[in-house]
Amino acid sequence: MKDGFIRVAAATPDIKVADCDYNADRIIELIKQAAEEDASIVVFPELCITGYTCGDLFLQKVLLDGAKNALVKIAKETADCDLLAFVGLPFEVDGKLYNCAAAVNRGSVEGFVPKKNIPNYSEFYEARHFTPWQEGSHGLVFMDDYIPFGDIIFGGCIPELAVGVEICEDLWVPEPPSGKLAEAGATIICNLSASDEIIGKGEYREQLVKSQSARLVCGYIYADAGMGESTQDLIFSGHNLIAENGTIVGESRKFTTGLTFGEIDLHRLIAERRKMNTFPIDSRTRKFESVYFPITMKNLDLKRRFPPMPFVPSDKDDLNSRCEEILTMQATGLATRLRHIGCKTAVIGLSGGLDSTLALIVAVHAFDMLGLDRKGILTVTMPCFGTTNRTKSNALSLAEAYGVELKEVNITAAVRQHFADIGQSESVTDVTFENGQARERTQVLMDIANQKGGIVIGTGDLSELALGWATYNGDHMSMYGVNASVPKTLVRHLVSYESRNTDNKRLSEVLDDVLDTPVSPELLPPTEGEISQKTEDIVGPYELHDFFLYYMVRCGFPPKKILRIAEQSFAGRFDRDTIKKWLTVFLKRFFSQQFKRSCLPDGPKVGSVTLSPRGDWRMPSDACVRLWLEDLEQN
Repeated sequence: MKDGFIRVAAATPDIKVADCDYNADRIIELIKQAAEEDASIVVFPELCITGYTCGDLFLQKVLLDGAKNALVKIAKETADCDLLAFVGLPFEVDGKLYNCAAAVNRGSVEGFVPKKNIPNYSEFYEARHFTPWQEGSHGLVFMDDYIPFGDIIFGGCIPELAVGVEICEDLWVPEPPSGKLAEAGATIICNLSASDEIIGKGEYREQLVKSQSARLVCGYIYADAGMGESTQDLIFSGHNLIAENGTIVGESRKFTTGLTFGEIDLHRLIAERRKMNTFPIDSRTRKFESVYFPITMKNLDLKRRFPPMPFVPSDKDDLNSRCEEILTMQATGLATRLRHIGCKTAVIGLSGGLDSTLALIVAVHAFDMLGLDRKGILTVTMPCFGTTNRTKSNALSLAEAYGVELKEVNITAAVRQHFADIGQSESVTDVTFENGQARERTQVLMDIANQKGGIVIGTGDLSELALGWATYNGDHMSMYGVNASVPKTLVRHLVSYESRNTDNKRLSEVLDDVLDTPVSPELLPPTEGEISQKTEDIVGPYELHDFFLYYMVRCGFPPKKILRIAEQSFAGRFDRDTIKKWLTVFLKRFFSQQFKRSCLPDGPKVGSVTLSPRGDWRMPSDACVRLWLEDLEQN
């Protein structure tokens, strides 16, 4: 199980109602096919051995015996398949008939899990035939083995793998059994279902599976009945779903049969549960029988794809709504702060770059939200050695288009005086040369804010904080950092969204030019009037760094796993050596620059990843990166 991934499958066989032998053959075919595809778990629909729509035939001994014989056949003919399969059948115990899931592994039946919630409304009449299971477990003899019947959790040689089962209606009730299964440690829930299709039900079914997998921080495999069930009154679509913590990772086309595969990341599920102190795992309250099943840990050739820009929705409509929501959250945070302190002046260092442009956009929205005059927004452009005409012109045009105040403070003379005071040669363009300018700009902004009774609005973004790409007590500092939890890849889309949604043609043109300008702090002299200091040439592509940041901080992935999935996500754009090079840079900078994050100004959290020392990320400034670098070097 390399990097925590296991492949699972939901299966819909093409059956014949009440023809147990025929159905067994179809089930066997799909189990063998799933094994060939390296699946570790395969789940079949509810009552698939007989068919769900047998009606009063369920009360016939001939059918019940046929189902048992078919189960024996399935177990024996899949003995060489290295997986755990769940198949549905009616099973009689002590004179009562139960709707059961039978667990099959390497030639043996490992246990029976009966359905707890028996529907008897609308088109469902299961209570006519089946008894609901209450709680607990006991043993019975089947295939000359003593096996458990009742509440069971199946565990294998993979430590993170614990499998629980619920059946169809169990998911649709107010308190599904899967909740208790997850509390008892189950990381994957299997649902054997026969959910008939009516208009709109598919969307609701998908919502149920996604939300339950999110609530329980688990993998969820939902196998639905399909072709071959009686169409006397109902239609079944074979709508199979595989989810992981709220995300669909596998889904069939409706009205089809066969296998639907998905890859579930057990390590990620465990990492999520580990950091959620409200997730109730308590071995003392477990009431489930534990059943061990042997299974080989497989090193999969991953088919699952991870989005290269995890902070940015791939769907255009989702992206637009995300941008609108984030801008509103940022503006609300700033508006609340301004109102709380009784402040009507915001001071922004406007460079003409992406981050300061976004900060200005947020400030404008906040002032509009409060009904304040935009003239209370004071933008300051502070040209020096590295400033280009393009960025300065864009800063001037942005201030004019938004109707805000603009002040130009050329800091060249002040910086030169400072260099003379400390004995810094202007010809030595080292870190002192760069940071001297950044700190002078911050001093100017802070003092102007004092003059005007305002606050300085920070412009630095989440990606820069992760890399420490900020001058300590320079652009690192402000009185409220509106971009503090917005990554660079998303900053670009937020500015683009503003450009597309403004009625001001000139403003849209300027915003588009800002988007086309290379990212740069402009602290080194330009070359022939063009930006010479391009951030991504120095620290690496922000697209890669945002990818690393998300999967390390949000998902807890180790570096070698991040490298593996990055190779797939960026195939054709960045090769392995390039990705590894910049991942090494990211790790070293992320650890060494924590001291800057330890004293960040306030700023609103807008996404699931933030590095505020008061909130989501508390890390010692002197933590050692060695273990992470060693992990990256492992094969």
